[in-house]
Amino acid sequence: MKTILVLNMGMKSIRSILFDSEGSKLASASMPIETSLKGETVTQLPAEWWEKACRVIKETVADAGNMQVDYLTVTSSSSCLVCVDENCEALMPCMMVSDKRAREESRFIESLAVFPEIKQHTGLNIDASLMLPKALWVKNNEGGIFERTYKFLAPNDYLIAKLTGKYVTDYMNAHKWHYDTETHQYPTGLLHEIGIARSLLPEVAAPGKCIGNIERNAAIQTGLSRDTNVIISTYDAICSFVGSGVMNEGEAGDVSGTVTVFRAAASKKVDIKENKIQQIPYYEGGIHIVGGSNNMGGGLIEWVKQCYYQNENLPYERMEKDAGEASLGAGGIIFLPYLLGERAPIWDSDARGVFFGLERMHTRKEMTRAVFESAGFIDLDMIAAIEETGLEVNTIRISGGLARINLISQIKADITGRSVQVLSEFETTATGAAMMALYGQGVYATLHEAAENFVSVRMVICPDRKNHEKYKALYQLYKETYHTLKPLFQKRIALTERLYSKKRIKIENL
Repeated sequence: MKTILVLNMGMKSIRSILFDSEGSKLASASMPIETSLKGETVTQLPAEWWEKACRVIKETVADAGNMQVDYLTVTSSSSCLVCVDENCEALMPCMMVSDKRAREESRFIESLAVFPEIKQHTGLNIDASLMLPKALWVKNNEGGIFERTYKFLAPNDYLIAKLTGKYVTDYMNAHKWHYDTETHQYPTGLLHEIGIARSLLPEVAAPGKCIGNIERNAAIQTGLSRDTNVIISTYDAICSFVGSGVMNEGEAGDVSGTVTVFRAAASKKVDIKENKIQQIPYYEGGIHIVGGSNNMGGGLIEWVKQCYYQNENLPYERMEKDAGEASLGAGGIIFLPYLLGERAPIWDSDARGVFFGLERMHTRKEMTRAVFESAGFIDLDMIAAIEETGLEVNTIRISGGLARINLISQIKADITGRSVQVLSEFETTATGAAMMALYGQGVYATLHEAAENFVSVRMVICPDRKNHEKYKALYQLYKETYHTLKPLFQKRIALTERLYSKKRIKIENL
């Protein structure tokens, strides 16, 4: 029997989980990661990742009795930019996916004559959250750092380089650089146009490939054997999709950790006309993965906890009780969940959170219920965008931290009108990374075989049809609220930039 250790670097913590090849969890450890917010700047420190990665890996290996770890893979958030020197030391804080500093650079790239063809080939629009605008921002604003940069990396690329000394990414992460997954090429013409050398980007490999063993210094720091094989997987959203066991058309996965990842399976490439969502091929798995990620999912619940439930001994239980005692529709309150702007499917970095319809009678119960319901409207938004491609979504597999709150799962079923399958394992990002690595190394003959070992359904929730009809009307009001306020969001951003100084805020939990 083989063992695999998954290092999962999320938005709020870094986790190390050791599995055997039958899907059993043998040991795990985790530590919080600090995030710094200042205006449009959202950063983390790569040195902190590495220091804590070594600690959680060492703890996990020790808890498992120092048993041999055959494989290791790393997964993390995508579209986060790390600049490193020739010694793989970070030159500046990582620009996280929700960092919005590169808006001007994204508009500039979009205006270039070479970009429409690249957009057509990759199916990917340009946005400040993506890698090319971030790298151009560094070039335009941090010239000294740009000159010293040896490689631009994503977080999992960085951690793999620290472990192996090799600068490699997978083609799904490379897609965030507008890498063409069909021709297997970076956009060299566009890179030349904006003055970023191709050599600054990592080499590209297929998920499941072994890229090397643990280097001596990394082995000392982590407690791993140098015989451990490092296998490339991909970024967390795709890993969580695979770990949900979604393999067939008609199925979708909702993984709501800090963000909500909502994607569906397609047997072939689909036609996406309006760039609301994205698709990425998983060639080895024989599927196309269609959908996207937003900026906040479970992070909304953490925000509610910080605002209204800090003094509660059991905040999540109290939150669920309060929301359950509020009426459907939260007494007429609509909540727009765009606290950090929004990615898929509206792609509006100026949007912000809104409670619409507050009355004197409302309490934290109704406000909490409105936030819970917004999690369901997020899913319905994603389903609508996916079904515009011709795909149907009939069932939804739910995992992640929000899946621990049964009321939210029921609300999602009622709002979407779809059957919801709650998975037994909430850590689908880690299980998906393990499945991809083990399948790639031939431990499993198919992904279906891997899913039989790693994935099981804990509970099935059917929608209440009467509630669904009521939510259809509320969803229309939710959409109208956003579209009505949309012109004001940009005005608000300009005004707040003039009125308020940008203070840096450090938080451990988004």
